Amino acid sequence: MITHLGPGSQAPDWIEDLDRLAFGEPWGPLDDTEHLWSAPRLAFARWRVVEAAQEAELLRIAVDPARRRGGEGGALLRHCEAELARMGIITLHLEVRVSNAAARALYEREGWVARGSRKAYYRDGEDAALYMRELPGPG
Repeated sequence: MITHLGPGSQAPDWIEDLDRLAFGEPWGPLDDTEHLWSAPRLAFARWRVVEAAQEAELLRIAVDPARRRGGEGGALLRHCEAELARMGIITLHLEVRVSNAAARALYEREGWVARGSRKAYYRDGEDAALYMRELPGPG
Protein backbone atom coordinates (compact mmCIF):
# COMPACT_ATOMS: atom_id res chain seq x y z
CA MET A 1 0.00 0.00 0.00
CA ILE A 2 1.35 3.40 -0.96
CA THR A 3 0.38 6.40 1.14
CA HIS A 4 0.53 10.11 0.36
CA LEU A 5 1.46 13.10 2.51
CA GLY A 6 0.69 16.53 1.17
CA PRO A 7 2.42 19.89 1.65
CA GLY A 8 3.09 20.83 5.24
CA SER A 9 2.54 17.30 6.55
CA GLN A 10 4.77 15.77 9.16
CA ALA A 11 6.55 12.68 7.82
CA PRO A 12 6.78 9.69 10.14
CA ASP A 13 10.07 9.00 11.92
CA TRP A 14 10.90 6.00 9.72
CA ILE A 15 11.12 8.35 6.69
CA GLU A 16 13.78 10.43 8.45
CA ASP A 17 15.64 7.25 9.42
CA LEU A 18 15.61 5.90 5.84
CA ASP A 19 16.49 9.36 4.47
CA ARG A 20 19.53 9.48 6.77
CA LEU A 21 20.51 5.91 5.87
CA ALA A 22 20.24 6.56 2.12
CA PHE A 23 21.61 10.11 1.91
CA GLY A 24 23.60 10.69 5.09
CA GLU A 25 21.30 13.42 6.38
CA PRO A 26 17.54 13.87 6.29
CA TRP A 27 16.05 16.53 4.02
CA GLY A 28 13.79 17.96 6.74
CA PRO A 29 10.06 18.70 7.03
CA LEU A 30 7.86 18.91 3.95
CA ASP A 31 7.43 22.49 2.81
CA ASP A 32 4.33 23.98 1.20
CA THR A 33 5.18 22.67 -2.28
CA GLU A 34 6.28 19.14 -1.39
CA HIS A 35 4.45 15.83 -1.62
CA LEU A 36 5.67 12.50 -0.33
CA TRP A 37 4.51 9.06 -1.34
CA SER A 38 5.67 6.04 0.62
CA ALA A 39 5.41 2.31 0.99
CA PRO A 40 5.55 2.26 4.79
CA ARG A 41 8.90 1.20 6.24
CA LEU A 42 10.12 0.27 2.76
CA ALA A 43 10.51 3.26 0.45
CA PHE A 44 9.58 6.89 -0.11
CA ALA A 45 9.68 9.46 -2.89
CA ARG A 46 9.66 13.18 -2.18
CA TRP A 47 8.59 15.66 -4.86
CA ARG A 48 8.44 19.43 -5.22
CA VAL A 49 5.32 20.25 -7.21
CA VAL A 50 4.67 23.52 -9.04
CA GLU A 51 1.10 23.03 -10.21
CA ALA A 52 0.89 26.42 -11.98
CA ALA A 53 3.79 25.38 -14.21
CA GLN A 54 2.55 21.75 -14.46
CA GLU A 55 5.99 20.60 -13.29
CA ALA A 56 7.40 18.47 -10.51
CA GLU A 57 10.92 17.66 -9.37
CA LEU A 58 11.88 14.39 -7.74
CA LEU A 59 13.88 15.53 -4.72
CA ARG A 60 14.62 12.13 -3.23
CA ILE A 61 13.67 8.52 -3.64
CA ALA A 62 14.94 5.86 -1.26
CA VAL A 63 14.35 2.16 -0.77
CA ASP A 64 15.37 0.20 2.31
CA PRO A 65 18.84 -1.18 1.41
CA ALA A 66 17.76 -4.72 2.34
CA ARG A 67 14.96 -4.54 -0.24
CA ARG A 68 16.76 -2.87 -3.16
CA ARG A 69 16.71 -4.48 -6.59
CA GLY A 70 13.27 -5.96 -5.88
CA GLY A 71 11.33 -3.55 -8.06
CA GLU A 72 9.97 -1.40 -5.22
CA GLY A 73 11.70 1.77 -6.44
CA GLY A 74 10.26 1.43 -9.94
CA ALA A 75 6.78 0.63 -8.61
CA LEU A 76 6.87 3.67 -6.33
CA LEU A 77 8.13 5.87 -9.14
CA ARG A 78 5.31 4.72 -11.46
CA HIS A 79 2.74 5.28 -8.73
CA CYS A 80 4.01 8.82 -8.12
CA GLU A 81 3.99 9.59 -11.83
CA ALA A 82 0.37 8.42 -12.14
CA GLU A 83 -0.65 10.56 -9.16
CA LEU A 84 1.22 13.57 -10.51
CA ALA A 85 -0.44 13.13 -13.90
CA ARG A 86 -3.85 13.13 -12.16
CA MET A 87 -2.82 16.43 -10.55
CA GLY A 88 -2.22 17.88 -14.02
CA ILE A 89 1.56 17.67 -13.89
CA ILE A 90 3.11 17.19 -17.32
CA THR A 91 6.87 17.69 -16.94
CA LEU A 92 9.11 15.93 -14.41
CA HIS A 93 12.71 16.72 -13.55
CA LEU A 94 15.42 15.23 -11.36
CA GLU A 95 19.14 15.30 -10.83
CA VAL A 96 21.27 12.40 -9.70
CA ARG A 97 24.95 11.87 -8.99
CA VAL A 98 26.71 10.79 -12.17
CA SER A 99 28.30 7.94 -10.18
CA ASN A 100 24.91 6.53 -9.08
CA ALA A 101 24.65 3.92 -11.82
CA ALA A 102 21.82 1.99 -10.11
CA ALA A 103 19.59 5.07 -9.86
CA ARG A 104 20.39 6.19 -13.39
CA ALA A 105 19.54 2.71 -14.71
CA LEU A 106 16.22 2.83 -12.82
CA TYR A 107 15.29 6.22 -14.27
CA GLU A 108 16.22 5.18 -17.79
CA ARG A 109 14.23 1.92 -17.47
CA GLU A 110 11.25 3.98 -16.34
CA GLY A 111 11.40 6.27 -19.36
CA TRP A 112 13.36 9.23 -18.05
CA VAL A 113 15.66 10.91 -20.58
CA ALA A 114 19.08 12.39 -19.77
CA ARG A 115 19.10 16.12 -20.56
CA GLY A 116 22.52 17.34 -19.53
CA SER A 117 24.57 17.83 -16.41
CA ARG A 118 25.49 20.34 -13.74
CA LYS A 119 29.19 20.55 -13.03
CA ALA A 120 30.28 20.22 -9.39
CA TYR A 121 26.64 20.26 -8.27
CA TYR A 122 27.14 18.34 -5.04
CA ARG A 123 29.07 19.56 -1.98
CA ASP A 124 31.84 17.07 -2.67
CA GLY A 125 32.29 18.41 -6.20
CA GLU A 126 30.59 15.55 -8.06
CA ASP A 127 28.59 16.41 -11.15
CA ALA A 128 24.83 15.86 -11.38
CA ALA A 129 23.16 14.20 -14.34
CA LEU A 130 19.85 15.87 -15.25
CA TYR A 131 16.85 13.83 -16.31
CA MET A 132 13.42 14.76 -17.60
CA ARG A 133 10.20 12.92 -18.32
CA GLU A 134 7.01 14.06 -19.98
CA LEU A 135 3.74 12.63 -18.69
CA PRO A 136 0.73 12.19 -20.93
CA GLY A 137 -1.31 14.69 -18.91
CA PRO A 138 -4.87 14.33 -17.69
CA GLY A 139 -7.58 13.01 -19.92
